[in-house]
Parts: sequence; structure tokens; C-alpha cells
Amino acid sequence: MTAVPPPTRPPGRQRDAVRTRAEILQVATAEFARLGYTGARIDEIAARTRTTKRMIYYYFGNKEQLFTEVLERAYAVIRQQEQQLDVGHLDPVSAIRSLAQLTFDHHEAHPDFIRLVSIENIHEAEHMTASPTLDELSSPAIEIIGRILAEGRAQGLFRADVDAVDLHAVISSFCFFRVANRHTFGALFGRDLTAGDRREHYRTMLGDMVIAYLTGGGAAGR
Repeated sequence: MTAVPPPTRPPGRQRDAVRTRAEILQVATAEFARLGYTGARIDEIAARTRTTKRMIYYYFGNKEQLFTEVLERAYAVIRQQEQQLDVGHLDPVSAIRSLAQLTFDHHEAHPDFIRLVSIENIHEAEHMTASPTLDELSSPAIEIIGRILAEGRAQGLFRADVDAVDLHAVISSFCFFRVANRHTFGALFGRDLTAGDRREHYRTMLGDMVIAYLTGGGAAGR
């Protein structure tokens, strides 16, 4: 695609490029999460950011690249939180429980992330597979889990056949399901998985399930 030259703007309306990109990404995140990749419109994103369609294309090239950067930004949030989690002073059981609870808290606090991932799955991860940034973002998360598992095995606490990617899937599955399926689950079983009065119950249950999988006992490390 031919590069779009920067639009001419009156001197008094020049905007900081970093701030403008961040604002576009924030609004685009909400728009894609609400309407999906196909339903979201660049015109609407431009209107909500008080910028122009041409400016969005200047910064992001096209709608596909904008959606890809929205995904990258969404994944970067949880990966940054994982890397900032201080588990070095914890025993392996407590460290894994803390990591599971971090995922629980993040997914609950970022429903747009859940919607974006669901949308990308509908598109068979075509944007993610084309993004080297997303590939790089996944590695630190698995490395953190791998280090905790290795320490747990060295101390005789964890079974030897647990894979870091599998454990990541176990943790993510419950956290994702709880938010993504709250409405359908509630309609079928009459229970809101995100109800405040059951939050700590589910948060603890997640940790218990993960520890039980790793050790054979759910109460350890509570």
C-alpha cells in the first residue's frame, strides 16, 4: 500500500504523535471489542478520537494493522504485569498461586481483552500469526512458569510431567471462561460467575485446582 503523507494541520492543532497514537489505540480497542473486526469502522474511530481517517491511515497503514496493534497492546498489558510480579521470595506453590490469581484479576478487569481474543479466534489468529511482536510477548510468560515449575520439581513439590504451556492453558482457561461465558452460563445455570459475593471463592478455587494438578493436593500454599 502506498504510504499516506502526513496531513497538513494548522500549527495550533499539531498533536504529539505518541499521544495521538495512544488515543487512537484506546478508542479502537473499545470499538473492535464492541463490534468485532468486521463491524468496526475507521470512520467511527476517527470521529471518536477527533482526528481524521487519513490520520489513522498515516499512523497505522490500514484497518488490519490497526487491529493487530490493538491486539499487541492488549497482550502487552498482561505480559507486563506477569513480569512485574515479584515471586522470587515465594516458595514454588505460593508463586504459582500468585501467578494464577494475577491472571484471574487481569481477565476480570479487562473484559475488552476477552472480547478481542474471542474475535481473533473467529479469524483463526490471522493477525496474531503475522505479528512478530505477539510472538515475542508470549515467551516471557512461559519462561516465568517454567522457572517456577523447575524450582518446584527440584524441591520435590511438583510432578515431573507438567509442561509450562499446558499449565498456562489450565490457568487461562478458567479465567477466560469465567468472563467470556458469564452470560450464557448464567442463563443456563442461574449463577453469575463474576458476582462479587463469589469472587474470592472462584479466585481461591482456581489456585486450588492448579496446585492440585501440580501436587495432588488442593489445600497447599493457601
